[in-house]
Amino acid sequence: MTPVTILVLQLADNDPPGQLAEWLTDAGADVRIAHPYREKFDGDLDDYQAVVCLGGQMGANDVIDHPWLTDVRSLLATCVTKQTPLLAICLGAQLLAVAMGGQVATGDNGPEIGPGLIAKRDLAWTDPLFADLPLMPDVVQFHHDTVTRLPNSAVLLASSTRYPHQAFRIGQAYGIQFHIETTPEIVQAWAKADPEGAELARPGDLEPERLIELHDDVEEAWRPFAERFVKLARGELTPVEPARPQLPMI
Repeated sequence: MTPVTILVLQLADNDPPGQLAEWLTDAGADVRIAHPYREKFDGDLDDYQAVVCLGGQMGANDVIDHPWLTDVRSLLATCVTKQTPLLAICLGAQLLAVAMGGQVATGDNGPEIGPGLIAKRDLAWTDPLFADLPLMPDVVQFHHDTVTRLPNSAVLLASSTRYPHQAFRIGQAYGIQFHIETTPEIVQAWAKADPEGAELARPGDLEPERLIELHDDVEEAWRPFAERFVKLARGELTPVEPARPQLPMI
């Protein structure tokens, strides 16, 4: 089996790779975690077969308060141009969108908090990662900002009732607005840190029993997705379209 080393960009202390790291490791990947908010990542992207970018409480446009976000945007844009498989989650997806010419802003319809469902779009049925997902897989939502305009080069893969840009692809780079990496404990910690947002969740949705049930459902749908991502990094899955060089809009 071809070795696969995956770089995980953790953007905040309170959003570790969680169960996603376990899924990637079980699929045969060597997971290396970097913390660009603590120290500048100065590694060589050629040393990695894929990249995962996690979320965080800051906004994708908060480069004055968090100047290191510019470096993350640049790295994500490099993944696109080098055709390095990328999975960008929540803030990561928003950073990918901005880096490639899209727009991110606070959602007009309020935050999405707690258990959610997304719906696959037509092009998802021929996508190497999304094709085998259920029509409406369970996800964890916890965001105030959203991608308001996709980059011109993006392909929309999934939507929700409140916000349409839930998942998209640019070449071999995937952005997902929702979370699949969390544990019940991580979500409970987010709710404690953001009580105003947590109050907007449906009654009972953030209770421990509901979160355990939710994460069981998330694992059923998204562990195989993570396994397919490792296969994509290993070269065992072929992208549905050639990844064309893109000009970053950092």
